[in-house]
Amino acid sequence: AALKGGLRFQVSAALKEGHVTPTELCQRCLSLIKSTKFLNAYVTVAEETALKQAEESEKRYRRGQPLGVLDGIPIAVKDNFNTAGIETTCASNMLKGYISPYNATVVQKLLDQGAVLLGKTNLDEFAMGSGSTDGVFGPVRNPWSYSRQYKEKSVPKSHSEDEESNWVITGGSSGGSAAAVSSFTCFAALGSDTGGSTRNPAAHCGVVGLKPTYGLISRHGLIPLVNSMDVPGILTRCVDDAAVVLGSLAGHDPKDSTTIQDNFKPFELPNLTDVSKLSIGIPK
Repeated sequence: AALKGGLRFQVSAALKEGHVTPTELCQRCLSLIKSTKFLNAYVTVAEETALKQAEESEKRYRRGQPLGVLDGIPIAVKDNFNTAGIETTCASNMLKGYISPYNATVVQKLLDQGAVLLGKTNLDEFAMGSGSTDGVFGPVRNPWSYSRQYKEKSVPKSHSEDEESNWVITGGSSGGSAAAVSSFTCFAALGSDTGGSTRNPAAHCGVVGLKPTYGLISRHGLIPLVNSMDVPGILTRCVDDAAVVLGSLAGHDPKDSTTIQDNFKPFELPNLTDVSKLSIGIPK
């Protein structure tokens, strides 16, 4: 149940009350990564590192001193964010084997909150694409390709066509992160968004994708596609989770001169019990 719950009220509460441990949660997600390997969502799975981080989180919970809502929560990071000790490839042969000496600011902030980094997700090479089909590690497959609903509605394929080809794209370039969240292998993932690279795959995979306002989140350690437009993106399974992650990541970073100077205060979304006065604009 915790695996499918929201961060603030279900998962974090389950961890605090001891219904599940960070190690159990991490192991379950790692098991799901292995069983959904055909999606090709991950470039690198940092199993050993993740389990060590989960063990440290477990010790904090035993002491009654969790670092926050994200402590012990398994997350994934698009493979164009630098991660110390874990390969960063941008899905390119050019960077195969490259290991950064530092973490991107957003990655470090998540780790400082006790999040458990499962691994790095697949993408279009150097984040240049909109289908997550153009990286050197092969295309990412949309988890919904394998759903009963999709199979029932899809046009029957001829016998000459390979069943292996009957899948749909995740969108891109953060398709690996979207697929990772959609397939329950992690609770939240970082993407990057220049012209839709977080929002596009979120829409394709049925998850929440947020491109924060430029300057609200640090770009330090994000390998750029377009410096003046790139924004670290957030992918989660519900809006409240996106707000939780945004609250952990936003704020000024002296290593990124384009970040806002004002102090940022994390916020909680109000529960909308009355939506009668809520306005939704739909462009023609």
